Amino acid sequence: MPKPLVKSGAEIDGYTIGECVHAGGMATLWTVTHPGIDVPLLMKIPRVSEGEDPAAIVSFEMEMMILPRLAGPHVPSCFGTGDFAHQAYVVIERIPGTTLYKRLADLPLPYEEARLLVAKIATALADLHRQNVIHHDIKPSSIMFRESGEAVLIDYGLSHHNHLPDLLQEEFRLPYGTAPYMAPERLLGVRDDPRSDLFSLGVLLYFFTTGERPFGEGETLRAMRRRLWRDPHPPRALRADYPPWLQEVVLRCLEIEPVRRYPTASQLAFDLTHPDQVRLTTRSERMKRDPLGVAWRRRFNQGVMQPRAKSDVAAQIASSPILAVALDTAEGAPELNEALRVTTERILATLPSARLACLNVLKLNRIAIDRTLDEQGSNKHIDRLVALRHWATPLKLDESRLSAHVLEAVDPAAAILEFAEVNHVDHVIIGARQGSFRRTLLGSVSAKVAAEAACTVTVVRPPRMAGDEADAGEAAG
Repeated sequence: MPKPLVKSGAEIDGYTIGECVHAGGMATLWTVTHPGIDVPLLMKIPRVSEGEDPAAIVSFEMEMMILPRLAGPHVPSCFGTGDFAHQAYVVIERIPGTTLYKRLADLPLPYEEARLLVAKIATALADLHRQNVIHHDIKPSSIMFRESGEAVLIDYGLSHHNHLPDLLQEEFRLPYGTAPYMAPERLLGVRDDPRSDLFSLGVLLYFFTTGERPFGEGETLRAMRRRLWRDPHPPRALRADYPPWLQEVVLRCLEIEPVRRYPTASQLAFDLTHPDQVRLTTRSERMKRDPLGVAWRRRFNQGVMQPRAKSDVAAQIASSPILAVALDTAEGAPELNEALRVTTERILATLPSARLACLNVLKLNRIAIDRTLDEQGSNKHIDRLVALRHWATPLKLDESRLSAHVLEAVDPAAAILEFAEVNHVDHVIIGARQGSFRRTLLGSVSAKVAAEAACTVTVVRPPRMAGDEADAGEAAG
């Protein structure tokens, strides 16, 4: 069957071709319309003419398989695909605006702007990974932002789906991707580790805050292989005012071995959202690259090159959740807090990479002016932070896995729910206190959190309270 001519005014499967808005190395983008679809559309068509790279065809096959399986605000909606027997294409929503590539002229960005921007991208990556997809081409031109603020990841031709055949890996031996952003393990043929995307995002964060790419512009395989053993110059060596917490985050993303990076994009987004909670290690203090002796030992250390079992994206994410425990710091709740600690410890014992956020809500008055000091003249907010840290001490967690948060709100349940939503919490652990007429009438905090949270909620009460009405109003303090 002859292929239809792709030009303005032509029709393919009910889609009327408009103008060509982009001609890339592997595909072209056309505006299209369809009588049954009332949103702006783009049709992506692969280059299949004589002399084109065969990887372009395989890449497009991957995109046709993956895009229809994705959903949510962080990916472009897919409205249809066409096969190669007639005309290969993918129709997606047209997102207003331009890609992040346009911001390259503004580099380096202010630290706060870069933090907020990359936190949104990390959130988008977390959503993508939960859908069993690793992007493998995170770079400025693959990122857009909706008018509502969410980051959108585009271009899935190099992606890996955990439940689909990986045609690129099956048919080609050389790694495909954008050289400056490619993770070291990609050079060894590893395509099933979501932490590869975190490395790429670390490159982007380094670039956007220093104006320089951490591994230069080299695109030869030999140049790229240097990142298997040579670390980049620390950002603080390039900018004297570079925040230590930000260097900690960047260099953790850029660790050569994936196991030393953030375990999930959600945990990276959490640190970017709460920079005051980032635990500083020797990474934050570095002013020079590792000595050559260390680099050479790393070069000849074959640990990173050992054969490894196939990774499961969903399993990696499930083993590294973000937990939030809502605590009452009042003196009258020792039994409840101990029960919460026992439950939390049991959950953490099965999740060695989990992140724990300890929460307390400082309840505000609806009308009266709130006092920041208690009767003894102590700052309420600081006292509660100290109490949260003290409660967590017996858990013996590494500080990189622990954070404490005092939320100030009129509605404790709403504050906990908002924290869980904004920070992509996977599991909330909340205490239930004895019932009362007031709690029965107004409803308990724990009941509201359990009913409305989008994640798993465990409601805990000490044995002596068994049978009482659940309530965590005092978990809000």
